[in-house]
Amino acid sequence: MLDLRSIREDPEGVEAKLRRRDPTIRLAPLLELDRERRALIRRVEDLRRERKLGSEEVARLQQAGHGEEAQTRIATLKELSAELKALEERLAELEEKLYQELLKLPNLPHDSVPPGGKEEKVLLRSWGEPPRFDFEPKHHLELGKKLGILDFPRAAKLTGTRFPLYIGLGARIELALIHWMFELHVREHGYVPVLPPILANPTSFLVSGQLPKFAAELYYCPEDDLYLNPTAESLLVNLHRDEILSEEDLPLKYVAYTPCFRREAGTYGEEQRGLIRVHQFNKVELFYFTTPERSYQDLEELVGHAERVLQALGLHYRVTLLPCGDLAQQSAKTIDLEVWLPGQGRYYEVSSCSNCEAYQARRGKIRFRPRGGGKPEFVHTLNGSGLATSRLFAAILEQNQRPDGSVALPPLLAELVGTEELS
Repeated sequence: MLDLRSIREDPEGVEAKLRRRDPTIRLAPLLELDRERRALIRRVEDLRRERKLGSEEVARLQQAGHGEEAQTRIATLKELSAELKALEERLAELEEKLYQELLKLPNLPHDSVPPGGKEEKVLLRSWGEPPRFDFEPKHHLELGKKLGILDFPRAAKLTGTRFPLYIGLGARIELALIHWMFELHVREHGYVPVLPPILANPTSFLVSGQLPKFAAELYYCPEDDLYLNPTAESLLVNLHRDEILSEEDLPLKYVAYTPCFRREAGTYGEEQRGLIRVHQFNKVELFYFTTPERSYQDLEELVGHAERVLQALGLHYRVTLLPCGDLAQQSAKTIDLEVWLPGQGRYYEVSSCSNCEAYQARRGKIRFRPRGGGKPEFVHTLNGSGLATSRLFAAILEQNQRPDGSVALPPLLAELVGTEELS
């Protein structure tokens, strides 16, 4: 959530930044609500003062024996109280409307984020070379079926379309990837391990930014008023909700494993096939609570930790900077890691690493007390996949395939599962 005071102090500047993300954004309705609210606050405060003084005057009149005059003043105060009650109810309505308007606004993009839409991402760098084949590379769906490690028809029988079923070595590879990534980030990168619940209450998703705007994308359990986790970011950001941390303890770095659930409504063509866009997938998530002064330094560190996974597996990938029009609601800056899938001749995102600055912290009232003392400040929150396994699994199959449809496993993965190839 944005700071209302900052909007009030520089409405044109804030609106200009927001319109880099969405040209249709207008702050005029919000500002009008704020003006009406502030005027009403002054009127309510004046009436409360008048009521207090009137009550004191009634007490003096009664003590002095001026009962008739006191009764007249009491009648006036009753009228004042009725007006005050109506204005307080109106004030509560205005404050709720203003809060809802603030919740709709996305984060301000960082100055380094380029303008434009999804197709205008900026290539920052790449790692490795795309594998070259002297045959037509196969799609991971075809490879997985031939190798007996992916079974989408049986998954559809159990649940429905776009749910994966890993079987045999496929299940072992999936679990090995999850465990190895989790341990990598704990042992080499210093994250605190977390296994959170996979259901959370609406407040948690309001703090993370999924609610209220993206409720339709979440799986909801109405009888319990709980949502299924779409990403562990939604859970981890709430670990320190309503807390004041010490600057000496920052940054706090957490890594969590969860299955993730997304409705993914809509039609995506090729992205509907196989593991590219599924309703359920596994993900190891990285999360930082840090200070404003070092949050962009920490973002680069987080990106490096996610890259380490792809490098250790020997997978070719590229790093891109998302433009304003492709940022998530809560993000001020996002750097994507995109892995090459030769069976489709294109790159797919396997990790989005974002600095949300104080946007989530303001919603969750997550602050820190500066080392030298003084007023608590909002932390900055960062998140990134480290990594999601579904597209990672697809890339391992497609980048390491052989002409006969067998797959040579990366040495690290071969050691984890005890076989050098899938055939």
